[in-house]
Order: sequence, then structure tokens, then C-alpha cells
Amino acid sequence: MRNARFQQLEAILNNRTKRTRAGEFLVQGVRPITLAVEQGWKIRTLIFAADQKLSQWARELLTVDAETIAMSSELMAELSGKDKGATEMLAVVEMPQDDLARIPVTPNFLGLVFDRPTQPGNVGTIIRSADALGAAGLIVSGHGADPYDQKSVRASTGSIFSLPTVRENSVETVMAWVAEQRTAGVPIVVAATDEHGDTPVWDFDFTQPVLVLVGNETNGLSKAWREAADVTLSIPMAGAASSLNAGNAATLLMYEALRQRTR
Repeated sequence: MRNARFQQLEAILNNRTKRTRAGEFLVQGVRPITLAVEQGWKIRTLIFAADQKLSQWARELLTVDAETIAMSSELMAELSGKDKGATEMLAVVEMPQDDLARIPVTPNFLGLVFDRPTQPGNVGTIIRSADALGAAGLIVSGHGADPYDQKSVRASTGSIFSLPTVRENSVETVMAWVAEQRTAGVPIVVAATDEHGDTPVWDFDFTQPVLVLVGNETNGLSKAWREAADVTLSIPMAGAASSLNAGNAATLLMYEALRQRTR
């Protein structure tokens, strides 16, 4: 039955404004939900299939302190976006505050800014790569895709729960935060990326604390971010392509950072 509660869940799944206003988002999948619990995120609601025999994982999950809702498999399938084989469990998870202080800054800091992303899947891909390759956090800058969009959460494969991800529209606010870290003794270098960058990525010293800027998939970095950067990096390419997908570019940069730091 598509009652008011189902419509509310559907709204936070599909409507960014309502999702942000409610301060919660929908999560599916064993690994993402398990990571959300393990990383201490607040689970507000657990939704399970009333007409299915639940697995041991799902039964144990229902012991978490959260509201529980039994729902038909058909409605679960609608919320999970699956035509067949609906997931047995969905979780409504509370969003953390968009606070730059959530991103830990150490002497070997490596962070990223994704400027005005247009594709939520790319946001999730970058979150996953950043988590895997040792970054401290991601800042989603400007008005763009939402990291809590279902496509982003799914593409992150749960890494959104272990990598601090902060939405901050203002370049000035981020740069003021960078200035605070520099004053505190961490000399963060702000490195923009561009196909016409002055320094090939392999000639840049990634062993120093770095904040990497990755631009919009269509137009690249905004003028404000270009002006804020200390250096502009390029990824040398041999083929006919003039640029890389934002997720691929960010992954290559972070891999180069990890390579230099571990060799």
C-alpha cells in the first residue's frame, strides 16, 4: 500500500530538496548498510520485506536501535529500483553536518575538491577511489550533484560512510579553512587539474600535503578555483582523447599520490 510513509520514503529517494530538509537518505545493499552501522552513522529507519524469510544478517540488523517498517516485496522493489529480486533490507540514514572540521588534517594530508559535479555517479566513484587510495576527505563544491543521491551512494559501494564528504558551495570558505591549516603548521598546496596544466602529474611532489581540485565534467574548474590554486597539473595522454572522465582523472591523481608516498 502506497501510504504516506511510503511517499515520504520515495521523496527522500528522488527529491534532493526534501532529502536535505529531512536530513536523511536511503541506503540499500549489505555492504553499504553494514558499513553505515560499523562507522557509527545514525540509522533512523530499517525497512524489511514482510513476505520474505530474512537472512541472518537482516535479523541481526533489526536489533539496531531504529524504527522498523515491514513492507511488501513489490514496494521494496520500487524503492530499490529493481524489477526483480528486491533487496530484503533498506535503511534510512541520518546525514552528518556539512562541516569541514569532519575532514582530518595530518602532515601528509591528501584531500579533494570536486567542483560543480553534474553526475552523481561520478561523485560516488570519486568517494570510492578516495577511500581506497588513502585520501582524507572530499569537498563537493558549488551547485552540483548531491553525494547523497541514490546513484552516488550506490557508486560509492559504502565508502561514503568511511570517507568524510562535505558539501560547501563557497570557494572562499574552503580557502579560509586551508589558511587555518597552514597557520596550524600543515602547508597544504592547492593543486588544480586541467588538460593544459603547466606541470605533468608525475613531476609534482605528492608527498607534501595537497588539496587536489577536480573540475566539472563539462566545463572544468570554475575561474574562482583556478585562481585559488597554487599549481595546475595535467595528465599526459597519448591518444586522441582531449580529456578524461572526472572520476578517472581523480583516481589517477590519487593513485600517483599513493605511489609516491609508498615507494
